[in-house]
Amino acid sequence: MASRRSFIKNAALTAATVSTLPISSILSAGGKKLNILVLGGTGFLGPHTVNAALSYGHSVTLFNRGRTNPDLFNELETIKGDRNTDDIKKLAGRKWDVVIDTSAYYPRSVNMAMEVLKQNIKQYLFVSTISVYDSWNKIDMDESAPVGVLDDPKTEKVDNDTYGPLKALCEQAAESHMPGKVSIIRPGLIVGPRDKTDRFTYWPVRIKKGGKVLAPGDGSDFIQFIDVRDLAEWMVHCLNHQVVGTYNAQSNGGDITIKQLLDTCVAELNPKAKLVWVPTEFLQQHEVAPWAEMPAWIPPEGEYLGSGQMSSKRAYDKGLKERPLKVIVNDCYQWYSEQPAERQAKLRAGISAEKETKVLKAWDENGDNS
Repeated sequence: MASRRSFIKNAALTAATVSTLPISSILSAGGKKLNILVLGGTGFLGPHTVNAALSYGHSVTLFNRGRTNPDLFNELETIKGDRNTDDIKKLAGRKWDVVIDTSAYYPRSVNMAMEVLKQNIKQYLFVSTISVYDSWNKIDMDESAPVGVLDDPKTEKVDNDTYGPLKALCEQAAESHMPGKVSIIRPGLIVGPRDKTDRFTYWPVRIKKGGKVLAPGDGSDFIQFIDVRDLAEWMVHCLNHQVVGTYNAQSNGGDITIKQLLDTCVAELNPKAKLVWVPTEFLQQHEVAPWAEMPAWIPPEGEYLGSGQMSSKRAYDKGLKERPLKVIVNDCYQWYSEQPAERQAKLRAGISAEKETKVLKAWDENGDNS
C-alpha cells in the first residue's frame, strides 16, 4: 500500500482552472464588505474561493507569479511576484481586512508573508490538509489528534513524507504571528468540476460507461471528501463571521459509504451499470491499489483504521454545508463530458480498463462470489 500521506498529498498538490460557478445559500445577503488578499488564487480551490468572495460583494486582490491560468480574473488587481522571494515585500504598507493563503507548503513561506502583512490585516486564513495528522488509526479523531513531525523541520523538500508535517509547521507559524486571529482549514479530498486529478470523477465517468464495474469491498466502508464549491463558500463564511481556530473540512466521518457514492452514480447516470463488489482481500491479492485504482476508497485497517470516519463536527457547527451527493456526481460528469477529446481519452485516476477486466474475470472464476 502506498504511503498514507500520498493519498491526499497528490490530490492537494495538483489543481485546475475554474470559471464562475453558482454560489449556494451558505452566503447570506448583507454584512460588511471585506477587502481580501489572496495568496495564489488561480489554481483549483483558489478560483472557486475568489468567485465566492466576489459573489458576496467583497473586494479581492491577488498575489501570485502569474504562471497558472494567467488570463483568469483579468478584472481584478493582481500583484505579480514569487511569495518565497523578496517579491513578498511588494505587499508592504498595503492594508487588507483578511488574507486567504492557498499556496504555502513550508513555514518559511508563511513567515515571510506574515512579517510583511500581520500589522495590516485582521485575520489570516490558511488552507492546510488532513495529511498533517501523524496517523489515521482512530475512529472519530478530531482536530486535537497529534500531527506529524520532521527530523529536519527546516527542509523545503515537499514529498509524500514531508507534505503533511510541513503543513503542520505552516499552521504553527501562522498562529505564532497572529495568535487567536488565524483560521486553519484542513480539507481532505477536494472534488468537483475542474478537478484534473479525476480522484472522484473516475466513478461517475466509469459508471456512465456501463457494463460490469469493479467496486471495492462490500460497500460498507466510509469515505470522505469535500466539494470544492462547498469548501470555498465556507471559507468565505469564516471570513464573514470571523471564525478562527482549526477545522477539519470535509464530509463528516461515517456519513457516506463507498456504496452510497457508487449507487448514486448508477441511479443518476446509468441504471444499467452493474456494480461488482469484490472483497478487499481479493483486491489485495490482485494488487488493486486503494485510492489510486479504487478512487476515494481506503480500507479501514491498520494505520488507516479511522479512514472515512474523521470528525468534521467543529466545522459543521461553524456553518460548513455540503450540497447533495447527486448534485456533485452530476456536476462532475457534466464538466468532464464537456472537456476536449484528448482530455477525456484517459482518466488520470482509477484502474485501467484492461486490469479491471482481468480482475473481474478472476473474481468470476473464483466461484465464491454469490
